[in-house]
Amino acid sequence: MANEIHALLQLIDDPDEEVYDMVAHKILKYGHTIIPQLEALWEQTADEAVQKRIEHLIHRVNFEDVQLSLLKWSKQERPSIFEGAIIIAQYQYPQLNQVLLRQQFERIRKDVWLELNDNMSPLETVEVFTSILFSYHKFIGHELTVREPNYFFINNLLDSKQGNCYTLGLLILSLCEVLDVPLFAIDIPRQFLLAYISILPNMAFLYLMPQQKVSFYVDPLSFTRFTQQEVDAYLKKLQAAPNELYFEPVTNQKILYKMLEDLSLCYTYKKDDLRAEEISELKQILMPPKD
Repeated sequence: MANEIHALLQLIDDPDEEVYDMVAHKILKYGHTIIPQLEALWEQTADEAVQKRIEHLIHRVNFEDVQLSLLKWSKQERPSIFEGAIIIAQYQYPQLNQVLLRQQFERIRKDVWLELNDNMSPLETVEVFTSILFSYHKFIGHELTVREPNYFFINNLLDSKQGNCYTLGLLILSLCEVLDVPLFAIDIPRQFLLAYISILPNMAFLYLMPQQKVSFYVDPLSFTRFTQQEVDAYLKKLQAAPNELYFEPVTNQKILYKMLEDLSLCYTYKKDDLRAEEISELKQILMPPKD
């Protein structure tokens, strides 16, 4: 195997594109185990064109790893939204320090948990999240119109304290999953809102609930609360046809699908067509079933 890899690496600079395509195809089959050798070859190479080929191969290996990880994640019955966010972040940051990321999340979880108690009302519970995330940890939310790809990755959110509605929403939903707080994402058109839904003890976390169980809605960017009447007025303004699905929690797979949809548009706006196309490929893995 070592001899074959060595032979393949020697052919990366072959000027014949057909030869290179064959070599690249074989290299990709080795997966991430071949990355150290590719990186070593890059350091030994002075030819910029060959370096670009190596960079492309490393990127493709990492991208295929992300695709496989996302596929496995999506097949789970109730996948962790935080684990899904980590997989998406690995697309942009293949060397992501997952241990540090989990430690950062755990510190925030503990801060929220220490302030919660079973006697709190829904409004008091949400106030704890508002206080810990926005006053204590100083998170800042940016509108999607800012069109900054980095705001879509959970590691950047935890490092810089800045994100958009998706990464802040993913953080909040991740905390709610582990703390058993009934705050869920819902599928309101042109918005990413969370709904506080009263559920019975021991009820499965992703059961679908009727609209009348929603206590209020929350904007993850600022934790501004909205009443049912305000949401109904918003839908009326959009001339959206009545749809009970607007008021039911969506799966974690669909949350990431919607996030990738906007991330792909963001890359398109930045004229980064390759990343826009790859994000669309990841999105297809999470394609929700047609209604």
